[in-house]
Amino acid sequence: MDIHWEAMRRSMVETQLRARGIRDPGVLRAIEATPRHEFVPPDERFRAYDDCPLAIGLGQTISQPYIVAYMTELLEVTPDHTVLEVGTGSGYQTAILAALARKVFTIDIHISLIEAAQARLASLGIENVQCDLRNGHLGWPEAAPFDRIMVTAGGTFIPQPLIDQLASAGRMIIPVGPANDDQVLKLVIKQDAFRVDIHDTVPVRFVPLVREERGELANSPPTDSV
Repeated sequence: MDIHWEAMRRSMVETQLRARGIRDPGVLRAIEATPRHEFVPPDERFRAYDDCPLAIGLGQTISQPYIVAYMTELLEVTPDHTVLEVGTGSGYQTAILAALARKVFTIDIHISLIEAAQARLASLGIENVQCDLRNGHLGWPEAAPFDRIMVTAGGTFIPQPLIDQLASAGRMIIPVGPANDDQVLKLVIKQDAFRVDIHDTVPVRFVPLVREERGELANSPPTDSV
């Protein structure tokens, strides 16, 4: 592996993550081991370890490194967990989750993004991920229940199918708020079939969680940052 990229990645972990309070050793190891520059467009590689989101096409982004770490830490993923990721995007967050979980199911509404992410994950030898083209509001009921769910696009509400697909004692992270406006990152904890606790964490701005592929998203600006 190129030593230059390794040095940039270590610096990112120290200055953007540890310095801002990320403490989970598994999350830090996973991020330090994952080549973020492989998940961005070629002309953005030099910015791959900057403290900001980057556009990946189709109005989608690869999230700010701190947000990736923060959301992953809140999720508390362990090696026996099955995780649903709503919003495959570049596949970078998928790779981080795959380093921590037993199995990751990831869905997106853009087939071109799914195919590109699959190729990147395969090239890195990541084999515990299954991808599919699906509506994020509906999740992946055939593979449920999930111990953890991460939603990487902002919804105007928390979709009930995702709550239904969360296992008892499961956790879900989802940005909620107006499309292309300030949102709140919510932590959903499903105590059992009758009780769900919802906690507000930090303000964020993510691309919208949409129901179908729409060409007009192509010109949306990069968001998903604190």
